[in-house]
Amino acid sequence: MQERIIRAIAGTLILLSILLAIYVHVNWLFLAGFVAVNLIQSSITRWCLMNDILTKLGVPK
Repeated sequence: MQERIIRAIAGTLILLSILLAIYVHVNWLFLAGFVAVNLIQSSITRWCLMNDILTKLGVPK
């Protein structure tokens, strides 16, 4: 369950940052870059902050 939520949040943030970059300011692309770097980091270290947050919120694994 947490995996699906994490992927949904990451995808939503990336799409949102692209839309904001198109309609507001190009610097919103840094948000997409930040999300991408966090996804790469979590795949290497096998640690994800969003996973810890969801666990503390009581979301089942």
